[in-house]
Amino acid sequence: MTTRVLLAGATGVVGRALVPLLRERGHHVTALVRDPSRAAGLDLDGVVVADALDPAAVRSAVRSARPDAVVHQLTALRGSAEGLALTARLRTEGTGHLIAAAAEAGAGRFVAQSIAFATAPLGGPVLTEDAALYLDAPDPGWALTVRAVADLERQVLGAGALSGAVLRYGTLYGPGTLYHRTGTVGDLVGRGKLVLPESAAGVTSFLHVADAARAAVAALESDAGGVFNVADDEPAAADVWVPEYARLLGAPRPRVVPAGLTERMLGWFTGHQLTAMRGAANDRARQTLGWQPSVPSWRAALATG
Repeated sequence: MTTRVLLAGATGVVGRALVPLLRERGHHVTALVRDPSRAAGLDLDGVVVADALDPAAVRSAVRSARPDAVVHQLTALRGSAEGLALTARLRTEGTGHLIAAAAEAGAGRFVAQSIAFATAPLGGPVLTEDAALYLDAPDPGWALTVRAVADLERQVLGAGALSGAVLRYGTLYGPGTLYHRTGTVGDLVGRGKLVLPESAAGVTSFLHVADAARAAVAALESDAGGVFNVADDEPAAADVWVPEYARLLGAPRPRVVPAGLTERMLGWFTGHQLTAMRGAANDRARQTLGWQPSVPSWRAALATG
């Protein structure tokens, strides 16, 4: 059955992988973009233009698209404080504007992107969707991010007549991501600049961009609501994945430094990732959405994308 889908974030890393999957499944796809020139080359049925932070523009754009469902993949991550702050606004204000406009336009389904690594560093190395979020993180930028994620999830799950699903993506890799061999993290590893703390027990759950897009399709075509971790089958401690990534890239083995130096050298978030972050169990997405990763281990494609 063809669904009229409004895709917010169609020109992003996940959105570009998602558009062809939706078209292959026979869905009618309209992209909501701020700059229509960025949608050039995408196989779309339509384009509507609005800044997600402008409620009147969003309302007009969504009304003209007449969607049955809205898929929200908006971020503005640019590796900067400004990008984090704008992404937080897209997750709070932008989500609210999209939900209100979708409900007014008569849509029945709302699927939104979240993150699986916003959980507090408590409990075992791999956590379910019921784990507490790290709302009181000591780093202001990360605390802002996590609180915005919590607000997005609250809005989506409380969207009244809209059936809402939240996809908590693992750490994305593949074309256009930080973890691609040409991305920021790939470059650090390749040059031997991503050091390891003495205790590198932080766990990362990776997710290939293609599998993130496949999960969005599965959620769109399901009527199940709730929060779903979307990650591969091999959560990995930093002392496993960083040396292996270096080996796959033909790079020097990472240098080990005292834990206290890691944050000073790489910043708070990377220090947290390498020492304390928890992985994400994907059982709920498998059982409820019928999704499973086509790339079950990051080892297969982290260095090649």
